[in-house]
Amino acid sequence: MPDTPMDRLARATPQQLSRRVRGLSDRAIAWVFVAPTILLLLAINIFPLIWTIRLSFTNYAANKPNAEVKWVGLRNYQRILTDPDIWATMQATAHFLIWTIVFQVILGFGLAWLINRKFKGNDLLTTLIVLPMMLSPAVVGNFWTFLYEPQIGLFNYAVEALTGIPASSFTMLGSVPLAPWAIVIVDTWMWTPFVMLICLAGLRSIPDYIYEAAEVDRASKWRQFWTMTVPMVLPFLMLAVLFRGIENFKMFDLVVQLTGGGPGDTTLLTSIELKREAFEKWRTGYSSAYAIILFVTVFGLASIYVKALNKVKDR
Repeated sequence: MPDTPMDRLARATPQQLSRRVRGLSDRAIAWVFVAPTILLLLAINIFPLIWTIRLSFTNYAANKPNAEVKWVGLRNYQRILTDPDIWATMQATAHFLIWTIVFQVILGFGLAWLINRKFKGNDLLTTLIVLPMMLSPAVVGNFWTFLYEPQIGLFNYAVEALTGIPASSFTMLGSVPLAPWAIVIVDTWMWTPFVMLICLAGLRSIPDYIYEAAEVDRASKWRQFWTMTVPMVLPFLMLAVLFRGIENFKMFDLVVQLTGGGPGDTTLLTSIELKREAFEKWRTGYSSAYAIILFVTVFGLASIYVKALNKVKDR
């Protein structure tokens, strides 16, 4: 019988260690392999969270490591929840979050419905649509900054052609009412393909025989869409909303690349405000409390949403 690698490995294992391994149960062996990963996750995720919670009750400043750290209790949380500027930032974040999700769901589902028709050039069109999602936010930010330029921006010339407003006097990023919408347009352009792919997976999971049975019962296309397609794709749509909602709530890089949080505070999202408090004003304890409030908000809303998603899936 030929000598296998396992045989050679068994001979190379010290006898004392071999006897210990043979004496372990399957559960114990599983824990031996899983334990390093659990310890790594605890070190990377759990410990920083606990440390942040501790700092949120103090006046600690990272740029003054030798200063006396005082316990302030719930004062940081009280100041955050009663600060009108913080609530204005929350409002700007909610505006960005809601409109990006609405546009991405509508456009993403529409594109998925179109591509699911399976026509000539379907694969090429799918590849072209998915391209924006493959780019980094830094590249997308620079690309759209040039498009929004008042003098040379192609976007402004398109607006001039549609509205008659001179392109040289029209600016998206520098306008207080238009800057938030400029970011919504860019994020929608970049991440609609992601929603489209999830919706496409949902559409292609629907068996053909269901539509064939509906045709036999003489159900109209409109009735098939609302009573069959939408209910079956709804869990996929809700999953896409969950992913995009969490990502857009912590949006940072694309907004900074385009506007830096301006003009004024119109595009100052919670993630940007948190960065300013922590690394520009060096209010580490205050920013830690802010981070905990954001974490609890996202975790709570996501938990409620996941329960609703599970109820939809179980229907």
